[in-house]
Amino acid sequence: DGERHGQGTYSYSSGDKFVGEFKHGNKQGQGTYYFANGSKYIGQYKDGEKNGLGTFTYGTNTKRAGSKFVGEHKAGKMHGQGTYTYTNGDKYVGNYKDNKQHGQGTYTYLNREQYLGNYKDGKRNGLGTFTYASGGKHVGQYKNDERHGQGTFTFADGDKYVGDFKDDEMHGQGTFSFPNGDQYVGQLKDG
Repeated sequence: DGERHGQGTYSYSSGDKFVGEFKHGNKQGQGTYYFANGSKYIGQYKDGEKNGLGTFTYGTNTKRAGSKFVGEHKAGKMHGQGTYTYTNGDKYVGNYKDNKQHGQGTYTYLNREQYLGNYKDGKRNGLGTFTYASGGKHVGQYKNDERHGQGTFTFADGDKYVGDFKDDEMHGQGTFSFPNGDQYVGQLKDG
């Protein structure tokens, strides 16, 4: 009926190119999209958009050069389970919603620090555990990427704080315990 339908290659005037399946004029099924900037997507399509499992590799002419996403897409966006490997070697494995980290996930930094917990709109939000390269560990609530609410911070030297956090600092009611048995119970302000 005059529409692209079946296997084919479509070259765009922008320099982009798609090689794959078409149905009723739209990209549908399996295909590879080559971007003029060197990026590439290999995966599934539905109604002309990335939809289903796929791998997106950022090209050398982009600010995310060398980064890579392997996972689920919906309506052209990262959506569902996926793994994002950053240019600097950091890695996120977890859930996405509308191109942002959302739900349960693990972010591992190149320096071996790690956050395991909840995300909302691309930021740490809700319950999570952050393990620091120094050996310290925070288990508690997060809000907009910062420690906020109830939490427990264990220092590498054995000191331990259990209590309130605000804007990434120990703030409010809490208990500070030391390895020698000493203890402070009371208010803390700005750490």
